[in-house]
Amino acid sequence: MTNVPFFAQVNSHFDRAAKFTDHRPGLLRQIKTCNQVFHTTFPLQRDDGSIESVEGWRAVHSSHKLPSKGGIRFTTKASEDEVMALAALMTYKCAIVNVPFGGAKGAVKIDPHNYSEPELERLTRRYTFELTQKRFIGPGIDVPAPDYGTGPREMAWIADTYEAVAHELDAIGCVTGKPLAQGGIRGRVEATGRGVFFGIREACDCAEDMKKLGLSPGLEGKTVVVQGLGNVGYHAAKFLQDGGAVIVGVTEYEGAVYNPKGFDIEALVAHREDSGSLLGFAGAQDLAAREEGLELECDILVPAALENQITVENAPRVKAKIIGEAANGPVTSDADKVLNERGVMIIPDAFLNAGGVTVSYFEWVKNLSHLRFGRLGRRFDMRMRTTLLQTVEEHVGVEFPPGTIEDVAQGAQEEDLVNSGLEDTIIEAFNEVRDIKMRHDGQMDMRTAAFVCAIEKVALTYRERGIFP
Repeated sequence: MTNVPFFAQVNSHFDRAAKFTDHRPGLLRQIKTCNQVFHTTFPLQRDDGSIESVEGWRAVHSSHKLPSKGGIRFTTKASEDEVMALAALMTYKCAIVNVPFGGAKGAVKIDPHNYSEPELERLTRRYTFELTQKRFIGPGIDVPAPDYGTGPREMAWIADTYEAVAHELDAIGCVTGKPLAQGGIRGRVEATGRGVFFGIREACDCAEDMKKLGLSPGLEGKTVVVQGLGNVGYHAAKFLQDGGAVIVGVTEYEGAVYNPKGFDIEALVAHREDSGSLLGFAGAQDLAAREEGLELECDILVPAALENQITVENAPRVKAKIIGEAANGPVTSDADKVLNERGVMIIPDAFLNAGGVTVSYFEWVKNLSHLRFGRLGRRFDMRMRTTLLQTVEEHVGVEFPPGTIEDVAQGAQEEDLVNSGLEDTIIEAFNEVRDIKMRHDGQMDMRTAAFVCAIEKVALTYRERGIFP
């Protein structure tokens, strides 16, 4: 495993990309530097009456646009370095996909599996109170979201706590990824995995790029291994499978399973829920060492767990021709160089897993407008389409089959609009990054191109604000 700190690895990618820009050193330093880090230690009363001290962080990498945005994770691996690195990635990610947020990240150093629901609620509410007191949360300041070890339940507790303390009209916009009944948005749960699918699909549709890899264009028939069967990994696998790819391997903390002929992801999930393990799935080969899953024979590898999973040690053994980074920082900077020298296509996390923040942006806009997407125009659109089709029948003499008018005239629901906006965002980001790469053909990879894209956009904001000439 690499000993290079995570934030230093992110900055290494930044420095590599910065060489392709003509910005002054002072501006580049400002973009790269983490602006603020808040560290707190607070008491938690356990169910047995004992008191435990809990550590938490919130890092704001950049406030070039407000609010800043980034998830909150509950993990024993949390550290100041990690939240700074993830906050930096959020800055660049938001810039690449044209979401008007700065980058932030939060963490609480616990294993959520070791705490009861009442304990997690007390912990989450106290952490929120600490953030509120130091102005590290608010709909116009800093807006958290779910991350590793957290979900809609925790976001509901955060929103409720903030609303009780802040007494603001737009308080519900202080956090995203909430349950629908508390201001959430349809499509948010599967957004990151769906975005991963859109990005990989776009990459596979580039005939020129696939030819270099010795692959045919399109997703159909391509073999996929997914590391991590959490929310992101599961949905990425599901959408890739629905898109024609073949899931041949899945790896989790208890081990990995492999079948070169493929298996159904839904059946595997059901097996794991019943047995508590991936292992023992019918027709699949068990691999007791989960690390072996990263080295399985496949066309596409999707690491969807934590950072630093592919290192300089195991990179030479990775057999995939395409790596789609569904997690943040799954490939270390040293491994990145090894894989690129081997001709492996890495679709970087800097935009591939931006589906979550993209749909979080939609949720935030919905919360501030206090209006559900589609509410004003859906029925009007349905009537207009119905009238148009009926006019065609009447004046052209065409008679549509039964039910056709109703099907075609159906207006867009909130989830339809969210998924459409997400698809457009990821496709636009992929094409923009690829265009930068092609303009420097042979000199940079997709990750470097993504960082160049981010640097240019953040620099433009600073210049437009008059901070740097």
